[in-house]
Amino acid sequence: MSMRRIGFIGIGNMGWPMAANLARAGFEVVVFDARDELARSFVENHRATRAPSLNDVARLAECIITMLPDHTVVRQVILGDGADCVAGALEPGHLLVDMSTSDPTATRALAAALSLRGVHMVDAPVMGGVAFARDGSLDIMAGGDGEAIDLLEPVFAAMGRKVYRCGRLGSGHALKAINNFVNACALMSIVEGLAMGRKLGIDTGVMIETMQVMCTGRNHPIDKKVIPHILTRTYSTGMTLGFIAKDLRIAVDAAHGAGAPAPLAQQVCELWQRAGEALGLDRDQAEIVRYWEQASGVTL
Repeated sequence: MSMRRIGFIGIGNMGWPMAANLARAGFEVVVFDARDELARSFVENHRATRAPSLNDVARLAECIITMLPDHTVVRQVILGDGADCVAGALEPGHLLVDMSTSDPTATRALAAALSLRGVHMVDAPVMGGVAFARDGSLDIMAGGDGEAIDLLEPVFAAMGRKVYRCGRLGSGHALKAINNFVNACALMSIVEGLAMGRKLGIDTGVMIETMQVMCTGRNHPIDKKVIPHILTRTYSTGMTLGFIAKDLRIAVDAAHGAGAPAPLAQQVCELWQRAGEALGLDRDQAEIVRYWEQASGVTL
């Protein structure tokens, strides 16, 4: 059995290039977005079909991928509340893949509801951002039944460079949140250290060079965010402050739900939320540097 007819819900900054790579790989792609003009534009530029409704996505595809803002939107799109939804046309054998950054507890609850219909679910959030979505080199963290993930391997191969099998359903979403916490914490500590150094009169370039050599070797936030986006003042990582704050909240809630202490994660979450509220939750994550620059009175 193979999954060739793919329904893709959510043609945003990440969803568009991911769906485009599926179409280029020869999959029969059916797209839907709440902003219908995006779906219409997508089918004008790619070999794909536009679904006029969520119900039609399930009717026209055997595998449905969601790439949406959060688990609340995912559940509404799939199960609805009497309105148009995917579940209206779901049949046994359908496979739902949530590639959004969702709460793992909510993911398991949705999967339980779908299992009553004979529908399997896999959670498969991604790491890498828009640039990696464009060139199909995303890292994919998959949670769920091994046989279902086996079926999805060709689908994932069209969008990513590697699939990490994380364990039971919800584990992919949990690991995505944890990875985002580690990255967010590292970026915040780098920005704070750079702001401290500038206040002390140290050159930004010298600090970056020493951090790369003396602190952690290859530092992901320095290489991927500080140098290309913060120091150039382009702020175009493709991820907003609000989404990072949301992902951190997922990590903290998941830790607390499992009885794991997470005092640092809690503090980082609160700091990102405050920075987002001060600067604008819709601003690029790299703009968090402004929070420290404004407080320190320096410019990196």
